[in-house]
Amino acid sequence: MPVETGQDVCRDKRGQDMKKFMDKDFLLSTETARKLYHKYAANMPILDYHCHIDPQEIAEDKKFDNITQIWLGGDHYKWRQMRSNGIEEKYITGEAPDREKFQKWAETLEKAIGNPLYHWSHLELQRYFGYDGILNGETAEEVWEICNKKLQEKAFSARGLIQASNVTLLCTTDDPADSLKWHKIIWEDSEFTTQVLPAWRPEKAMNIAAPGFKTYMKKLGQAAGIEILDFSGLKRALIKRMDFFQQMGCRESDHSLDYAMYIPASEKEVESIFAKAMADTPISYEEELKYKTAFLIFAGKEYKRRNWVMQLHYGVKRDNNRKIYRMAGADAGIDCINNYTPSAQLADLLNAMNEQESLPKTILYSLNPSDNAAIGTVIGCFQDDECAGKIQQGSAWWFNDHKQGMTDQLISLANLGLLGNFIGMLTDSRSFLSYTRHEYFRRILCNLIGDWVENGEYPDDERVLSTLVENISYWNAVRYFEFNLKS
Repeated sequence: MPVETGQDVCRDKRGQDMKKFMDKDFLLSTETARKLYHKYAANMPILDYHCHIDPQEIAEDKKFDNITQIWLGGDHYKWRQMRSNGIEEKYITGEAPDREKFQKWAETLEKAIGNPLYHWSHLELQRYFGYDGILNGETAEEVWEICNKKLQEKAFSARGLIQASNVTLLCTTDDPADSLKWHKIIWEDSEFTTQVLPAWRPEKAMNIAAPGFKTYMKKLGQAAGIEILDFSGLKRALIKRMDFFQQMGCRESDHSLDYAMYIPASEKEVESIFAKAMADTPISYEEELKYKTAFLIFAGKEYKRRNWVMQLHYGVKRDNNRKIYRMAGADAGIDCINNYTPSAQLADLLNAMNEQESLPKTILYSLNPSDNAAIGTVIGCFQDDECAGKIQQGSAWWFNDHKQGMTDQLISLANLGLLGNFIGMLTDSRSFLSYTRHEYFRRILCNLIGDWVENGEYPDDERVLSTLVENISYWNAVRYFEFNLKS
């Protein structure tokens, strides 16, 4: 066991030095890394261009009664590990008291060595609650009391946590039929300085084979003031809604795909497929892919016209445990990597848009880390002078946003492209405490660059290095999305 020395290192029983647990130099193994992080990266604001926070909670400045509500509510990352620890579902998504749920999470966390949740949880405890101890089953009561006392303070409301995290702008995830009521309320409140913008997520309009597609067409048509009877009508309705989203500050779209497909079909055939779906006639898998291809090509053209960024998230197989799905619904921690991600079709899809001069700025995320190199080679095919890094590989996503996954993504991107143009980290989270993930990413980034510099692989030029770090942490994303920041 280590013995304290009063410095940033501890001395073990053999008299050898070891780093303290998650001290100020956490993950920073070289002097260059420490300088780059503390002097530059740590001071940059946060631009969270993709998250799943509910705008209603921001508009109403939601308060949380206890740490379970803000920490475990909706967090399928934690739910997944609790199930791995043999915890009953009633303590995860069920009706057990919040204090008992928190206890079960604390008992699970102490077994999560090497898991990013261990680091994230303790970063959140340190940064937001001033707790520098260790959360486990024995300390759960102490942490519960400390956190809950803090959560009663005004600064620990939804808005307070966002502003305390130095977030200049965040983008939510919004359905085309949404009224954006809550965004309007936020927009009109001059006292809240963080910009909250909608992001276009047309999943329900694209998933033609999903139950409820016909019902959704009616809902979307009502929102657009257009009766949707055919694919042509759907496109008109989507254009009207895009115009509305743009008025509300939207600068980006997001698509959740099984994979980035390219199965082209004539306009007549696509209309026929749409008609079958509206008549409740089953469509084949090939027909589904043809419709989705046509949808993406249409959407890409409209995004290009508006200078929106298109995000493609793919490589996931969802809702695998149907028993849990019936109890807890979607986003319950029962998804996995899908290893079917044909890069040839992805390249053909982007080329089809490019041939029509309608390829927008695009970010590609695959849940499968084996796709890193493929994405790195695909994005290099479609770069042009529209902007630096027009086609991006997105940050390590979901099952990959850990130390190794982030490092591997950064190295692959650096090997095959220009890391200096990378637009950096996002939270992809439903939690108001997840902004420490940006700190986690920045520490890993600075450590990697520091290693390269101290190994003689890149010059020790502070001016160049500081610019690289600050750009990847913040400024590249600002320029890429062309956000009109308030200040």
